[in-house]
Amino acid sequence: MKKMPLLFYGGDYNPDQWDDSTIQEDMKLFKNAGINLVTLPIFSWAKLEPTEGEYDFAWLDQLLAGLWENRIYVCLATPTSAQPAWLSARYEDVLPVDIAGRKRTHGMRVFFCVNSGNYRKRAAAIAEQMAKRYAGYPGLVAWHVCNEYGTYCYCETCQQKFRLWLKARYGTIQELNERWNTAFWGRIVSDFDEIMLPTQRNDDDRFNPGIQLDYLRFMTDSTLECYQNEAQILKQYTPEIPVFTNISGFIKKLNQFQMAEQMDLAGWDNYPGPRDEISFPALKHDIMRGLKNGASYMVTEQSPNQQNWQPYNKLKRPGEVRTLAYQGLAHGADTSLFFQMRQSIGGQEKFHGALISHEGTANSRIYREMSALGAEFAKLGNCFLGGRTDASVGILFDWENWWALELASGPTKDMNYLTQVHHYYKPFYEKNIPVDILRFTSELCRYKIIVAPLLYMLKDEIAEKLEKFVRQGGTLLATYLSGVVDSNDRCIFGAAPGTLKNLLGLWVEETDALYPDEKNEMRMREGYLPKPSYFCSFLCDVIHLTGASARAVYGSDFYAGTPCLTEHVFGSGIACYLGTQPEDDFLSDYIDLLCQKAGVKPLLLTDPGIEVTRRTTPEGSFTFVMNHRETEGLVNLGAETYDNLLTNETLCGSCNLAGRGVMVLRNDFLAAPPKI
Repeated sequence: MKKMPLLFYGGDYNPDQWDDSTIQEDMKLFKNAGINLVTLPIFSWAKLEPTEGEYDFAWLDQLLAGLWENRIYVCLATPTSAQPAWLSARYEDVLPVDIAGRKRTHGMRVFFCVNSGNYRKRAAAIAEQMAKRYAGYPGLVAWHVCNEYGTYCYCETCQQKFRLWLKARYGTIQELNERWNTAFWGRIVSDFDEIMLPTQRNDDDRFNPGIQLDYLRFMTDSTLECYQNEAQILKQYTPEIPVFTNISGFIKKLNQFQMAEQMDLAGWDNYPGPRDEISFPALKHDIMRGLKNGASYMVTEQSPNQQNWQPYNKLKRPGEVRTLAYQGLAHGADTSLFFQMRQSIGGQEKFHGALISHEGTANSRIYREMSALGAEFAKLGNCFLGGRTDASVGILFDWENWWALELASGPTKDMNYLTQVHHYYKPFYEKNIPVDILRFTSELCRYKIIVAPLLYMLKDEIAEKLEKFVRQGGTLLATYLSGVVDSNDRCIFGAAPGTLKNLLGLWVEETDALYPDEKNEMRMREGYLPKPSYFCSFLCDVIHLTGASARAVYGSDFYAGTPCLTEHVFGSGIACYLGTQPEDDFLSDYIDLLCQKAGVKPLLLTDPGIEVTRRTTPEGSFTFVMNHRETEGLVNLGAETYDNLLTNETLCGSCNLAGRGVMVLRNDFLAAPPKI
């Protein structure tokens, strides 16, 4: 994708709810706040097509003309996430069937079957009407298809398509029986027509992980077809305009690596919880950057103030919206878009924050903060857009691995893959060490350290790639629950970690699950780390060494004295294995050691709570420094000299950064990252 002309700032606008005088007032408020892009008309299908085949675009034409008069750009959304009532009533296949077997009635948004032929036909028709009508609109910068896909369906249409999908995947019923291990519990099938979707009606959603895993793959493929049904039409009429769909902040439901392959860019909706550690949205941002192999992405939604749908909807603290917005830009976003521009007066999201609150003027705290942010963005221009992150550390991440881990019955009900990945991401984040999130098929040669948390499912020749990486001098950190199953969730013969045994120099006999209130101890080899011992929890592997050396042993239980941290010299590199979940202090100290040995250094040294990231373009390097605390903290810039683009100061050495403060530092002498 070519570099965006502006740092686009704005977000979702739903003018269907407002009269002309309100819309005119909004234009003035948008301009004053520095808003230069709105996304619309996401939920307007019923207004654009009040009856089948009859369209009314006059109101949208007028609105788009007014936006362009004010030089506000538009991300045009196909309105297909909220089908009209007439479509649901007229065509029985449109409405989904839920996991309990209930045929749903018309109502909720994104409440359609992605495999419905009639839905796809009408969605394609309105997409074509919009593409033809607005192909020449001068303010069009992107097409946004539907909104937050992720509805699973269990209707008869999906049932028949799932059987065809399985036949294409496995070829014969004998191969399917083998892959699903249907001999267990007498689940052998003799024909594809005997296969039923995994639902609550047959309990296969809970007790048959093999079929459930394939169902999730099938739903990703089906959703992609539904997306392409519209996207290919938009590309036909506007080949130069990027097309994408926004990814819900709850990112698990669809394989987003696979989805992003068919999109021109990735875009996601960032809604951290009020008590989330600030490193958690940072991880999600890095996942989004990883979807397109390190390319920049779009933040398509975030909240200007409180959400309305979390258990406790805290107000954004003064300055918080600013630091969260800059965090997205710092990790690779080229936009900072929000939901929503004007607060709704009714409906489910009437209490969701907005640029313009119910009060309706420029007098609110949030409007003033966002106006100041808009002025800063205008000052920055597009200097860092398209910039890439030069990371020496990669973390392996995989949606199918995620699904399989959490579908498994055991070893613990508390399994949460994303939380586990965050546990190993956090120490790098806190040390201001950039991290790339990598798929199993990514090239690893440019990295010095690869972390592979819970590499439960071995696929895509990942074992061979990791062997090559370590043999050539890399450092690998693997963990418990590695190398357990194949791509169909069948346990690998020969004990875990399967084909990683040679690389790691060990095998795992069994894994103990600890209760939430239980802990064990990691007793370190003398002098290895700053502390002689650390506590551990969650899971404990019982490990046998076949070449690796123990660096720590368990302190209690029947496996006391057996290894829980090992290292294995392999070729020119080293493969490390954590057989248990360590406390944060251990990871902080151990990551320090691994980085020191691998020659990986922080971008800058700062007080805790201050985040540093860097984006590099051919023209220069842009270092973002964000203080997420409410009190000031110290930043050590070292001997390098930087220009602070927000204040026009030249800085070097140590300086203080105010609470909720932000610096965007330019340095034209730092090397550009390697081309991908």
